[in-house]
Amino acid sequence: MTLSDLLAARAAAEPDGVAMIVHGVGELTYSAWDARADGVANHLINEGARPGEPVGLVFPHAAWLDYAVAFMGVLRSGAVAVPMPDRMPEGEIRHLAERTGMSRILRDVPVGPEGSAPMKLSGSDPAQILFTSGTTGVAKGVTATHANLAFGLHQDPRRRAFRHSRHLAHAFPIGTNAGQMMLVNAIAAHPTVVTTPLFTPGRFASLIAKYQAGTVFLVPTMAIELVSAGNGPLDSVLLLGSAAAPLPSAVAVKLGELFPEAMITNYYTSTEAAPAQTIMVFDPERPGSVGRAAAGGSVRITSADGTAAAAGETGEVWMRSPAAPRSYLGEPESDTFRNGWVRMGDLGYLDDEGYLFLVDRTGDVIKSGAHKVSTLKVEEALHAHPLVKEAAAYGVPHPVLGTVVAAALVVQDEVSTADLRAFLIERLAPHELPAKVTTMDALPRNRGGKVDKRALP
Repeated sequence: MTLSDLLAARAAAEPDGVAMIVHGVGELTYSAWDARADGVANHLINEGARPGEPVGLVFPHAAWLDYAVAFMGVLRSGAVAVPMPDRMPEGEIRHLAERTGMSRILRDVPVGPEGSAPMKLSGSDPAQILFTSGTTGVAKGVTATHANLAFGLHQDPRRRAFRHSRHLAHAFPIGTNAGQMMLVNAIAAHPTVVTTPLFTPGRFASLIAKYQAGTVFLVPTMAIELVSAGNGPLDSVLLLGSAAAPLPSAVAVKLGELFPEAMITNYYTSTEAAPAQTIMVFDPERPGSVGRAAAGGSVRITSADGTAAAAGETGEVWMRSPAAPRSYLGEPESDTFRNGWVRMGDLGYLDDEGYLFLVDRTGDVIKSGAHKVSTLKVEEALHAHPLVKEAAAYGVPHPVLGTVVAAALVVQDEVSTADLRAFLIERLAPHELPAKVTTMDALPRNRGGKVDKRALP
């Protein structure tokens, strides 16, 4: 089964059902999505697009509907979709086009003859190339097959995800792994997927209230903005999912106040590992955990010598899914992928019950003197301060210790260094305390919304 098969089946069963809404822009029914995607596919085939040829997609957030049509049209033509954020500089787009061998880039929906596209798709064929966020190095292209994208999805309406909701609200940008999951949800999940052309906390809260969304997905940055904006309770939401980065426990507690009826969940995966993931329902007894493996997947921790780590022992995090694994474009022998397992680039440990706790990104651990400091632990402590809205910990040079901890903060009101230190001294060891604190209007972020720690120094 492929996404194309699922869309065709949904269009036949629910032709007037609404798959996706961009508030203030329009909506897309399953029958219109199906027919327009065929038009795009036939246009590409008539223009000479080859099976397996990469086709770029550059659409703004307000054009989610057109993007969804173009994406499915590219897949149906037998070509490979390459989503890219519309804020990407033209020079970088040209560079990625050279790396992927891409000669076609769609910025709107081409109109072609409707009627079933003749291309037969195989689950093992490549379907998508998605670029990583590049927070720890140069962005890499990650290739996914049709089988990988459609893993675990069902045509049976009784088995569709999020059946408790009529609407699912999100504000994920196009060109991200989280955004692609929302596109898949629009095809295969029960609720209509809704978004807004521009995210602000007020707009997003209004969107949730207008559509009485039962399911909401966001990233921790958006969560922090929502709880800081002082919006009233949003009690239609029964499931709130946070993805793309660890959710600080202090933020999760505040989300529980804003969404009083919601189960607060944290999803952990990566562009390379999807659809493997862990899911954690927020538990004050395990505030730092990102949960246990879901959907038949597995998590393991390996020591420095590659052997399995014992419970509670910190090591490299690996994940595996029963789905066809992804791969790096042009790097078939990458050591990130090994026998179905994917190296996550994180350090963590498993407790006795198999709950995963992240310690830090492999490249973010601060080596200060004889100690190794987890920036995630420092950030968790900083987020607990009532005046801290956002926090990022990073290393700065020190003449004796080599490196010490520094912190960049976005605050609601001025907080003195002495007060902050007094607050942290009960939560952090002496070598974990920030030696330097900088207050900023906003933290630097990449196009995927993640904090760019390399820019902080």
